[in-house]
Amino acid sequence: MGETMTNPDMIAFCKALGDETRQRILELLQQQGELCVTDLVAAFDVSQPTISHHLNFLKQANLVTARREGKQIYYRLNQDNITECCGMLWTKFVPTTIDLTDYVEPEKLAS
Repeated sequence: MGETMTNPDMIAFCKALGDETRQRILELLQQQGELCVTDLVAAFDVSQPTISHHLNFLKQANLVTARREGKQIYYRLNQDNITECCGMLWTKFVPTTIDLTDYVEPEKLAS
């Protein structure tokens, strides 16, 4: 993979979210704040190289940041970039006016 992207890349963002393991890694980082590779390997039934591959993909997509502490590398969400990508998707694909009755049964709106 090339250089780490500094601006949101919607294709890389969507590819990152297209994999269930990467989604789960992002969810765990969202919940825990920061985790090392060992922590993430313990949370999955996959090998360390597989987790490292997914983390590298997420790092190249600029969705996580990494820092080294001794032999461990710690990862955390790049929340600003994730938020910006979500916003770009929202503005591109969500209508400017939303009528909730198109999506929710009317009796549920009243509650």
